[in-house]
Amino acid sequence: MPLSEQEQRLLDEMERNLYQGDAEYVATVGARQGRPSYAAIALGAVVALVGVAVLIVGVALRQPVIGVVGFVGMFAGALVAIAPPRRLRRLSGPLRGSARPGDDS
Repeated sequence: MPLSEQEQRLLDEMERNLYQGDAEYVATVGARQGRPSYAAIALGAVVALVGVAVLIVGVALRQPVIGVVGFVGMFAGALVAIAPPRRLRRLSGPLRGSARPGDDS
């Protein structure tokens, strides 16, 4: 059964909106933030390994506080390793809308 002209127009409009919305979504959410920070990954791995060692020492000494500290260190190391890289924005000039005292320009 063929579509009426009004139904065909509505279908075309819905498709255009879908493609436009999908492109905007991919541009904002799906875009990668840059290359991974290998220094952060290495630091996180080292902190996690130290956390595992402290956890094992805590279990061997039967000291729950030391074990918990080791687990927290292990968790923190994993978070540092998998965290997305942070970009620092360096501005070449002053911020827009901000004026320095004594600056009349």
